[in-house]
Formats: sequence, structure tokens, C-alpha cells
Amino acid sequence: MNPREYAKRRRHLMEAMGPDGIAILPAAPQRIRSRDTSFAYRQDSDFYYLTGFPEPEAVAVLIPGRPGGEYLLFCRERDPVKEMWEGVRAGPAGAIERYGADDAFPIGDIDEILPGLIEQRERVYYSIGAGEFDRRLLDWIRTLNAKRQSGRAPSELVALDHLLHEARLFKSRAEIAVMRRAARIAIDAHRRAMSVCRPGMREYELEAEYVHEFRRRGAVCSYPPIVAGGANACVLHYTANDAVLADGDLVLVDAGCEYEMYASDVTRTFPVNGRFTPRQRELYEIVLAANRAAIAAVKPGNHWNDPHDAAVRVITAGLREIGLLNGRLSTLIKEQAYRRFFMHKTGHWLGMDVHDVGDYKVGDAWRLLEPGMVLTIEPGIYVAADATGKAKAWRGIGIRIEDDVVVTRDGCEVLTAELPVDADEIERLVGTAVDKAA
Repeated sequence: MNPREYAKRRRHLMEAMGPDGIAILPAAPQRIRSRDTSFAYRQDSDFYYLTGFPEPEAVAVLIPGRPGGEYLLFCRERDPVKEMWEGVRAGPAGAIERYGADDAFPIGDIDEILPGLIEQRERVYYSIGAGEFDRRLLDWIRTLNAKRQSGRAPSELVALDHLLHEARLFKSRAEIAVMRRAARIAIDAHRRAMSVCRPGMREYELEAEYVHEFRRRGAVCSYPPIVAGGANACVLHYTANDAVLADGDLVLVDAGCEYEMYASDVTRTFPVNGRFTPRQRELYEIVLAANRAAIAAVKPGNHWNDPHDAAVRVITAGLREIGLLNGRLSTLIKEQAYRRFFMHKTGHWLGMDVHDVGDYKVGDAWRLLEPGMVLTIEPGIYVAADATGKAKAWRGIGIRIEDDVVVTRDGCEVLTAELPVDADEIERLVGTAVDKAA
């Protein structure tokens, strides 16, 4: 991302803060995986959104109107010995030269410098929930307030989340370009996996195809992939990924990647052997129709829940038509009879976080969709493995179809449109690499 993009975001936030405020954002901490082994580091989304700075042990400070510089960064100093083990650090000089800070200081000096900066401001903007740093900040504010008679002290602690997350909800052209790239990588990974799928594989073997494609393209998994064969697909957050993919079953794969800190989130369901059974195709066509109806409802002026309402209507009508639900359509929808088979929402915001920030309602009303918003569309049908009655004919079938969608000025753009979704097209793709090898 161009450094000017981060500078623009900081200016936008400081304008929203107004004068006499100070915003403080700590970097994400490193997390221990086991003993002296850490998880791969991933920067805090809010912190990175404003700074582009990738290192831990850092704190960003925004001070609108400060003559000596509005953007300050506290970070680790250069250390030849530690850099030999862990890699080169930016240091305060690099924070200025490469990351656009107006001034930068060693993180070890923060106790001596930051309280004095806070003291000069009336409002502190901060997101409570950063763990250890919460306590340090609150201690500084308490100390300043205790000596208020001899000087200034902040009178208000304001949640930074609302201002910052409202800004993050609307993606710029640069952000959407990166998200297109993340979607493209995910498309290619799903194509790759479909082409090598065959009965007898383990779910984790199929998962490896996604991970390989993500990593070779400079991306990582944006969440633990769900590779769910047969009835495992009816477990919404299934991640064991260790069962054998059986001939005649479907496999539901929910796998997206993170590229330059932006996520894709994509699901396809396809037959392990390359051919849908009549019962599988029956449910698949209902979910596909719901996916298309929901996408058609993504346009400016519609509200957040319109795509979900569209999907619910199609799924309820489809389940009624094949006999899984009985009664008047309007009554079934009103009573949410569909929730036995479709128990989740049709989508969520998408961006730097897979379930990205942003309010779904304004007051008590669903918020209107506007250009620049990005969301997923993911209807599904899940018939439990122990289903009884008429549902026995479809039991153990779980289907979800998920696409990534940008709201545009006159409708929407489906970032994942090039990934096959039509049942016939999927059948033509599944197993093609296996056939060629044979």
C-alpha cells in the first residue's frame, strides 16, 4: 500500500477527532505457541490501518494540530544481536524514513514521554481491550487527574473504535484492488483443489492444496480452512479436517487467504467423485438460487438485511417445494421454520478482518448499503446426519456457497465471480488433474 494511503487515513481520523484530542494505538503483542516458540506474528488491524508498520512492541500516537508533528511512533530500537536472530528492525529512524512518522522514539522511553503528551489534551481516544497497555494508560490518566490542581489532565476517555471502524467500513480504491488480488488467489486455490479432488483423499490433503497455492502467491490463510466431507459439512465451524473423502459424498470447503493484510472468504461445495447425486443437486440448486438472489439485493439504497431476506425466501420456498417444509410460505418465513436447515446469516462485512468491523445497524434500523462496503454472501442448507422423517433422504448433506461482493455506485461487483458455481461447470472441473495424471 502506498504510504500516502496511510497518511490520508490518519488525516481523516484526526479530522473526525477534532482539536484537543489524542489517539493512542498499541501494536499487537507477540503470542507464545509453546514454550519458546511464537505464533507467526500478525499486526493489529486498527494499528496497521493507520500506520502500515509491521512490528510488535510499538505504539502509534496521533495528536491533531501538534506543532512538533501530529504522528508519533514508539518502536523498538535497532539491535544487531537480536536482529541476527529475528530480522532487521526499522528503529525510530526507519519509522520516520519508511513509515511516515513525524517523530519516533524508542519504546523504552514511552513512560517518560507519552504521559506528558496526554497531559496537554482534553480527550484521549483509545480502544479498551489491548490487555497490559490498558492498565498502563489508565494508570497514567489516574496519576494526571490526581494532580489536576497543579496542571492539565484529560477529562474524557473516548472509545476510538466507533470513529476508526466507521472509516474502515468504506474501502478505498487501493483497498479494493488488494482485495481483488486476495480473491483472485482464493479462486485459483479453489480451482486447484477441485481439480485434484478424488475419493480416498484425506480432508487435510485437500487443505494442503489451498495452503500451497496461498503461500506460493505470497498470501496466508485468513482463517483455519474448513474442509468438510459428507456429514462433517453440517458442523458449521468444522476444522478437524482429518476424515477420508468418500465416493458419493460432497465436500464443503470454506477457505480464503489474507494478502497484504486484506482477507478473502470463499466457500464452494462439490462432489468428491465429480458427479452430484440427484438429491445433492436438488439442494445445491436451491442454495445457488439463494446465493444469486442475495447478490442481486446488494446495491446502494438497500439495507444490510435485504440480501439475507432474499436468501431466506428462496431457501424456504425451495425446501417447501421438495417437501422438507410444509405450510404457507409467508408463515414459514415468519416462524423461521427454515432455521432447522439454514441457521446462520447470509453474510458479514469483509476487509482487514475476515469478520470485519462496522455497525450492521444504525440505532434500531439496518444500515443502508453504500458504495465501498464489502461483504460476503453465503447462504447454505444443512441436513443433520441424524435427520428423521422426510429429511432422511437428504441427511448428512451440507452445502454452502460463499462469494465476496463490493457495493458499487449502481449495484455490486462479485470479486469471486470467476470461480465456478454452476453445478455442471463444477462437475467439469472436479478431478480433471487426476484424469490427466491417469
